[in-house]
Amino acid sequence: MSAENHHKVTQQPQLSFWQIFNMCFGFLGIQFGFALQNANVSRIFQTLGAAIDDIPILWIAAPLTGLIVQPIIGYMSDNTWNALGRRRPYFLIGAVLTTLSLFIMPHSPTLWIAAGMLWIMDASINIAMEPFRAFVGDNLPKSQRTQGYAMQSFFIGIGAVVASAMPYMLTNVFDVTNTAAAGEIADSVRYSFYFGGAVLFVAVGWTIISSKEYSPEELASFEQHANHVDAAENTNSRTSKQYQTGGIIWMLIGALFTAAIITQDLDKQLYILSLGIFAFGPLQLFCAHKLTQANNTSVQRENFGMLFNVVDDLFHMPKAMQQLAVVQFFAWFALFAMWIYTTAAVTSHHYATSDVLSQAYNDGADWVGMLFASYNGFAAIAAIIIPFLAKAVGIKFTHTINMFLGGMGLISFMFIEDPNQLWIPMIGVGFAWASILSVPYAMLSSALPAKKMGVYLGIFNFFIVIPQLLAASILGLLLKVFFDGQPIYALVLGGVFMMVSGIAVLFVKQDN
Repeated sequence: MSAENHHKVTQQPQLSFWQIFNMCFGFLGIQFGFALQNANVSRIFQTLGAAIDDIPILWIAAPLTGLIVQPIIGYMSDNTWNALGRRRPYFLIGAVLTTLSLFIMPHSPTLWIAAGMLWIMDASINIAMEPFRAFVGDNLPKSQRTQGYAMQSFFIGIGAVVASAMPYMLTNVFDVTNTAAAGEIADSVRYSFYFGGAVLFVAVGWTIISSKEYSPEELASFEQHANHVDAAENTNSRTSKQYQTGGIIWMLIGALFTAAIITQDLDKQLYILSLGIFAFGPLQLFCAHKLTQANNTSVQRENFGMLFNVVDDLFHMPKAMQQLAVVQFFAWFALFAMWIYTTAAVTSHHYATSDVLSQAYNDGADWVGMLFASYNGFAAIAAIIIPFLAKAVGIKFTHTINMFLGGMGLISFMFIEDPNQLWIPMIGVGFAWASILSVPYAMLSSALPAKKMGVYLGIFNFFIVIPQLLAASILGLLLKVFFDGQPIYALVLGGVFMMVSGIAVLFVKQDN
């Protein structure tokens, strides 16, 4: 691909299979680190003394850092162009930081240091991961974007299979111990994190050196040639008065909610929601101030700086993006419930233990790693099937089918007694996971202008993060109040939400 030249190109060229392969290969490494985190961090927290009720609040680091980091990195990469390109500088920075985090995390001596390392690790992963979505949108013409996102899903599946299974394989193949003294991390987990750091760095490095990028001028000419209508432009721009009113309302609701938590002695995890609602108020007041300040000048809105533009773009999302936000909300609530509660659910429901020092608990936790590996393996297969299924029944109905398969899979955990049979529902979960990672992005891509591809994909991440924040805030409370603290019901609830997501996608309107 001749991308970093200065001659004018008007039609974006198609890329070969191997060019798409190279530009997506880094996702194998990113998902390796992400899967190690998903499959093992709850285990690390419990090993270091966390109670079941505390796990959701400790996990809040992951979605909260994504909420903050992704739109920032998206905006910055939209406005970056140097010798390394537009997105690749952030691939490199994120890869270095994540690798270091993976090396350090399993040496955490206390619970709160481990929680802090999760914040750092997840921020680092998000720095590398966010530009990869925009990378596909930049480098591929519209006709190849579904293929590009499916290729990313394929590498996500492959990387996660190996990463999730690492502790189990080290224990059962290489005879590495999977137990440790109280307050220490098992060798099987520590060595897995070391290996993951190396894989991540090499895989992302391969994409950096083997792929090129188009300049902002070339991307603009492609868009002009394609007669692209900027779906994100909105002539009815939000006014200073609207921002001011909205800011006051959000702060008032947040303050009242916080007061209710204090006076009614509600669950402390609800502070995540109340303070998050309150914090959105000052952001809107900042936007109101910027608009008032520029009222008598010719300064354009895009020149008001990063913070203003991220908030302003949030209020002016394309219609398809607004509808897909609902789809994402229910899907990611379900995923977060699965990630944080599967270890506790399987060890308590199928292995009849909550003793983190027992052999039964650690055998169950290792088996969860294998289950996570299996659903990611099925996701890699699903990534190959989904484009063909979409041609046969349509992209929306494809997503509905996959989400129902995943939802029924999660619900069936409650009814399958033999833990050795739990890989069967993971087939459905794998199809849902592959669909979540590709179909919404394929549906959204035509609605996003090239000049704001990064920031809008970062904003789209809000609707991945918000349901995770909600899950972290209320799942523990729901289990305690309605299900006697039994974590298996978190998986049942996740299954229901997955199927709701599958129904919601049918209402998304697409431009032909």
